Amino acid sequence: MTSNEAMVSGQGVSQEENPYKITKKDLIRSSLNLGALGMEFSWTYYKQMNLAFCLMVAGMLKKIYHGRPDDYAAALHRHAAFFNITVQFAPFVGGIAMAMEERVARGEIEPESVNDVKAALMGPLSGIGDAIFLTTIRVIAAAVGISLCQAGNAAGPIVFLLIYNIPAFWLRVWGVQKGYSMGVSFLEKASENGLMTKVMAAIGIVGAMVIGGMTKDMFWATIPVQIGETVKGQDPTTIQSVLDGIMPGIVGMCAFWIYYWLLSKKINPMWLILGTMVLGVVGAFFGFLG
Repeated sequence: MTSNEAMVSGQGVSQEENPYKITKKDLIRSSLNLGALGMEFSWTYYKQMNLAFCLMVAGMLKKIYHGRPDDYAAALHRHAAFFNITVQFAPFVGGIAMAMEERVARGEIEPESVNDVKAALMGPLSGIGDAIFLTTIRVIAAAVGISLCQAGNAAGPIVFLLIYNIPAFWLRVWGVQKGYSMGVSFLEKASENGLMTKVMAAIGIVGAMVIGGMTKDMFWATIPVQIGETVKGQDPTTIQSVLDGIMPGIVGMCAFWIYYWLLSKKINPMWLILGTMVLGVVGAFFGFLG
């Protein structure tokens, strides 16, 4: 008997008679609603995809917390936390989160654990999702579509969209259902036998690796200040070249830890964004940033 069945049968109501049980239709609808499909349209620098995630799961939260408006509001506020992921994996995380919210509603787990799991899944799934959809499927789809267009076939753009979107939408629909079933069964068993601790530790390691790679590849500032005399026929020695000789990406890593420390001090992210813009303009003007 699943946890959903136990909850419903404990009330003396069958699953079919329970109007507040999350159904397969609810899950699929959430994976294709405005929130799920608009993850990047409502993206903000502050908390990125959090508003879209709330919109994606709002309907299911209403069912979970029916007759409890304060708890429903608290759940929405909880899911308004920072969220960012490869968009095709967002419904999968939403399914897991809703299965956990059902347990929160029954008082079986702490509300904070929902966001802990969401945060742990963001990095690893984004690393996998970006590699699959952005650097593999999208490139293949573009190659096929362009070759058809070059041959004068008007179906080129359509084929591009089909190759990219068929697996993307399949993953959305399948993922939300799989995530929900895992959240109900797998997470419960994993918590009992200690497997969840190991899974979270492994996910944390992979997430740290993904963040490290992104810190290097997505930081574009350099320190082009020259040191020493310029030798004819050789590139001038700069602070950046010296730092790259010590460890490539060290500037990006230092910037990451500075921002991390500032955020831990409750500095408003908007001030950090504005400060970064000012520093970039001033640094480029005086030549100590490139």
